[in-house]
Amino acid sequence: GHNGFALEYVSEDLRADREVVLEAVKQNGCALEFASEGLRANKEIVLEAVMQDGSALEHAREGLCAEREFVLEAVRKNGSALEYATLDLQADK
Repeated sequence: GHNGFALEYVSEDLRADREVVLEAVKQNGCALEFASEGLRANKEIVLEAVMQDGSALEHAREGLCAEREFVLEAVRKNGSALEYATLDLQADK
């Protein structure tokens, strides 16, 4: 699929722009990797990215991935996110 809008090639300002990043991750969850640090800690943005691509979870800020509630929510949106959760949730079946 076409990448839509590659955050990789935009300026720092745009990487920190909530609207721009939200659009980008809706088209390609892995674009989260190129979002600003602040937006990689933004739950709404990370969840959008995860819905599009479960592996986007590995680009979320570490603090977010350590929050059990948040990780569970991400996994509910996209089950494949589970394998990218650093938290040991696999143990709690």
